[in-house]
Amino acid sequence: MAKAILIASAMFISVLFGMQQANEGIHKMKGYDDQGLKGALTLQEDGGEIEASILGNEVSSHDLEKKKEELEELKAYNFFSSLGKKIAEIVSGTTENMIDYFVSLIQDHV
Repeated sequence: MAKAILIASAMFISVLFGMQQANEGIHKMKGYDDQGLKGALTLQEDGGEIEASILGNEVSSHDLEKKKEELEELKAYNFFSSLGKKIAEIVSGTTENMIDYFVSLIQDHV
């Protein structure tokens, strides 16, 4: 019994020590307190024109409009989405029919 308690307490202390080491490692990790790193999204106003950069890459409104046009032209057909909609319609219809059937049975017996 004493050995089991000793082993359990040693494991508990080891877990606490490991958590402390992990915490210190996170704090020492590069970029944790680095002020030189920029945020994911930065906005700058330059002469009335707003410039945006995402993860250091410059983004302009022309790029966004071009991507929007490409998506509209693509009009991608999502097979799984349409399949899910059809299955949902079938399940809903079947459930409604079953409920109507049971309601009619109950009304006939009452």
